[in-house]
Amino acid sequence: MEQWIGAVAVVTGASAGIGESIAIELVKKGLKVVGLARRIDRLNKLKEDLKNESGEFHPIKCDMTIEEDILAAFQWTRNNLGSVNLLVNNAGTFRNTNLTEGKTSDWKTVIDLNLLGLCIATREAVKIMTEKNLAGLIIHINSISGHFPLITVASMVNVYGATKYGVTNLAETLRLELATKKSKIRVSSISPGAVKTEILEASGLDKHEIDKMRIQNGTALLEPVDVANAVLYLMTTPPSVNVTELIIRPTGEIM
Repeated sequence: MEQWIGAVAVVTGASAGIGESIAIELVKKGLKVVGLARRIDRLNKLKEDLKNESGEFHPIKCDMTIEEDILAAFQWTRNNLGSVNLLVNNAGTFRNTNLTEGKTSDWKTVIDLNLLGLCIATREAVKIMTEKNLAGLIIHINSISGHFPLITVASMVNVYGATKYGVTNLAETLRLELATKKSKIRVSSISPGAVKTEILEASGLDKHEIDKMRIQNGTALLEPVDVANAVLYLMTTPPSVNVTELIIRPTGEIM
């Protein structure tokens, strides 16, 4: 990990859960981390918590469904830190609805964040990496629902699974596009199973529904740090190696 000391990382959705855990681990490893999220109060607290670590944490309020916010965040990063070596597209959302009766506004929220926000952030990171001729790394935090239908929760998944299938395709399409340009930028996708985060609560599910889902899943859950450790693993691979897909699941998961 020594080669990453002082490098600049952008982590989206850094105020809680997986994104927060990734930001913490990267700062501990000596990186300069730009954390993007809407909840600036949480980002500021994280900055305070990390002030004695070897790296740096820079909080930026950013709604990943608003292009102007994303562009401003990357411009700030370029102006103040000079480059982007690592992008972790972690921000994502889920809505408790379905395909037969669901609200269009709920579907659009999921698509705008899980796909369009990811694409815009990726584009801006690639611009900077290319201008600086960096052997950068782009990691999409995907989901097992980007590979397999989640039968036990099919009535709740609606467009979420479709967006994650999209992330799987976007990762490979970007890798191929960069390869044809002889770029040194690598692209990876991490697809976790169930993780102990706030995403279910934020989707509108009540505690009874959440408990039911977890029972159906065998009550197995990954911790956010498990996903953060997967990010660190990808960072330890040499520039000549591109791990394109990493699926991690809690032992005993039956979803």
